Amino acid sequence: MRTTHHTTLLVLTVLLAVSQLHAQYTPPPTPRPFPGFLNEKLRTSDPYMAAWDFGVNVRAREEVKNDAGFTDAGSNWDFSTRPQDDNNNSYLLTRLMPRAGYTGKWFAATLEGRSSYSLGDERYAPAAPGKGLAERDGQLDLHQAFVFIGNHKNFPVSLKIGRQELAYGDQRLVGHFRWNNNARTFDAAKLRWQNALFGVDIFTGGVVYNDHDNLNTANSQDRFSGAYFNFPTLSSREIVEAYFFARNVSRGIVSDDWSGVAAPFRFPAPQDIYTGGLRIKSKPGAYDAWDYGVELMYQFGNRAAVFPATPPATAKTLPRLDHKAYAAVLQGGYTWTENKMQPRLALLYSYGSGDSSSTDGNSGTFQNLFPTNHLFYGFMDLSSLQNMHDIRLAYTLKPLPTLSIALEGHLHYLARSTDYWYNVAGVPRNTAGSVGTGTGYTINPSYSKAVGKEIDLVIGWSATHYAQIELGLSHYFRGDYIKQSLSSVGTKDANYAYLQLTLTL
Repeated sequence: MRTTHHTTLLVLTVLLAVSQLHAQYTPPPTPRPFPGFLNEKLRTSDPYMAAWDFGVNVRAREEVKNDAGFTDAGSNWDFSTRPQDDNNNSYLLTRLMPRAGYTGKWFAATLEGRSSYSLGDERYAPAAPGKGLAERDGQLDLHQAFVFIGNHKNFPVSLKIGRQELAYGDQRLVGHFRWNNNARTFDAAKLRWQNALFGVDIFTGGVVYNDHDNLNTANSQDRFSGAYFNFPTLSSREIVEAYFFARNVSRGIVSDDWSGVAAPFRFPAPQDIYTGGLRIKSKPGAYDAWDYGVELMYQFGNRAAVFPATPPATAKTLPRLDHKAYAAVLQGGYTWTENKMQPRLALLYSYGSGDSSSTDGNSGTFQNLFPTNHLFYGFMDLSSLQNMHDIRLAYTLKPLPTLSIALEGHLHYLARSTDYWYNVAGVPRNTAGSVGTGTGYTINPSYSKAVGKEIDLVIGWSATHYAQIELGLSHYFRGDYIKQSLSSVGTKDANYAYLQLTLTL
């Protein structure tokens, strides 16, 4: 447990996150373990400095999006060919994350900053020009600042309190979202109990909203709590975990000033939603070259009838919908372990329920909380685990120890045509077009459920022990649902490419 108390370097964080994902692209390891230049120098001169952690993570990523992706046209007009819809966007993301940490026998502390900029980016909030960029957060803000008290080798209980990342399971519901230039943290308190039979994290707090040019803070109107259990002795060959999450957003949140807070960190609709789940996954090598995973999720509670885009005076009095929804993930894979390139083929199926009617007073759209969606439903980030079938085939191999290649294909279908197509931030593609006119992504029950197909190629190379390069290329083939929704507007397929450099200093 002690290693988790350090604020790790970005590369190591990503490696740890995706090592649990049998079919997810895995960045190649560095030629040798590297803690950073300052850490290496200090620990060489003084072994006692191993308790300290000083360093900087630097990341730069150039992205090019054509015909889909968040631009000034908004996701409502993805794939549109209307002249006024500028769906082409290219920009440079930069992120600097300095950190300092200490880990003792019974006490640990971490302080981590973050400076993130998006240059040449068209994703802005018209109501707050220059503030609402989705991946820009200014000169320097506080990403993490927490203390940890405990030692699970000697005592079963520990406490972690302060600004911190939360990441559980495969990050389908709760993740740090480090792919995003701003990433995600919580102002939270987390109590952990761990013994030989089971472990549990019990936490409560609030997500931190990114507000450019202002200090990022959590909002007391938006509370997130939960308990996450692991059972190491239930099976010698499986990872078994169970969880219960509660997100409680009061009506007062819609009266707060959120004009400068950009998606996907914008304030949500009022809600009281509870999620229970079970995750079972084979341990590495437990079934030789085969592996599998299952995750089942169920939600209940209530939520406001619409998203808080309406005036606050109206939003406060919106009726609540009775909420019942569910999701499931099934996956299996095979690795040719005797081949030095370790080729791997995996098939995954992800399902998030949709709403059967917009007028019955009920809500059936699964809410996937605080996920790292980029890991699962296509690198173009067009969908989330809401009203969606995602069928994914992934092939990966490592031609060299420091070179990884992944080729993936996705089939996307709406779970119900009586509900919206939701973007990666969980927001419906909801325009003012009339049903059946082909002028926008309204709810069209008579339209096809076939959203489209995506193909992704990702190549990662650890050039040195401190530099990692990643290249991604994607194409989205629009399906009948997209063509029908915008038939009067005209549509075309979309492309995406990125080149990323990560430095561990």
